[in-house]
Amino acid sequence: MKAKFGWMIMESPSVILMVYFFIISDGWNDIAKIIFILVWLSHYFHRTFIYPFTISSKNKPYPVLLVIFAIFFNFMNGFVNGYEVFHQNFYSGEWLTSMPFISGIVIFITGYSINKNSDYILARLKRGRDGSYVIPHGGLFKWVSSPHYFGEIIEWMGWAIMTWSIAGWVFALFTFANLAPRAITAHKWYKENFGDYPEERKAIIPYLW
Repeated sequence: MKAKFGWMIMESPSVILMVYFFIISDGWNDIAKIIFILVWLSHYFHRTFIYPFTISSKNKPYPVLLVIFAIFFNFMNGFVNGYEVFHQNFYSGEWLTSMPFISGIVIFITGYSINKNSDYILARLKRGRDGSYVIPHGGLFKWVSSPHYFGEIIEWMGWAIMTWSIAGWVFALFTFANLAPRAITAHKWYKENFGDYPEERKAIIPYLW
């Protein structure tokens, strides 16, 4: 199937399940839950309904098997996060002024900004006249090869902290385990294919890795 439809289908469980658990938990009457659903959807609504139409490969073929695997992961992830955060956990009004909530939401917003700005740069990256790949510049690309992955890792660390949930921490760890190797592979590819690739760039964590 076309990549844009593959992205929409495989990411949609993350939207549907979180909204479902928010509704059945009477989330509209809980300010903490309202903030949590807005935070979650700020990423996944964009990833499901906007991002697929911004990528340069939106009309290229996308493996159906990968879509099926992604649906399974997003279903499980949406289920466990939605169930724990909206149905099982209780957040008092005081939680909104707690250090985990405040620091978590600041970390999430920071990661979200890095992720979306990096996606924006990649989406508008002009290839060479012969259609070849070019080196991305701007934003955190100055320091790392995959700032979009770095930003997403930071996002879900913020989610784990602000919700202080087991599901959130598992998701954050999985995100790191999934994206860090991909960033390392991309960094290696850039260095092998561009002799003038900036030496100061790391794979995913500025100045470190």
